[in-house]
Amino acid sequence: MNPARLLLLSPLLLVGCLNPQDVHNSVKGDDKATISVGAAQRSVKVGMTNAAVAEALGSPNILSTDEEGREVWIYDRVTSSVRATAANGPLTLFVGGSAAAAERSQSTLTIIVKFDKAGKVRDLAYHTSKF
Repeated sequence: MNPARLLLLSPLLLVGCLNPQDVHNSVKGDDKATISVGAAQRSVKVGMTNAAVAEALGSPNILSTDEEGREVWIYDRVTSSVRATAANGPLTLFVGGSAAAAERSQSTLTIIVKFDKAGKVRDLAYHTSKF
């Protein structure tokens, strides 16, 4: 085989030797991007002030009011993952197969904190999904 051709193909031969890898990408609004349902349940209680909620969960993504003018804070987080794995070793490249396979998944977490007129938590709701 031509040495120049071998030099060009050598990085491709190593693809079959790769170990599975996980690559995670979080959409971050602030330094509290890793909040979870469990963290919200443990740290947010009815009667807490909005300052205490901000300390526990960080700044909300969405700040709104309900029909009575009471504040509603919404924390919305999206996490994407890609898991890449090598397929069938280095010979895969020479028989026309794909050199790697990728699995993609996405998780969402929405936490809704409703406050009363005095600025204290009156309700906590959440929704999570994974696809």
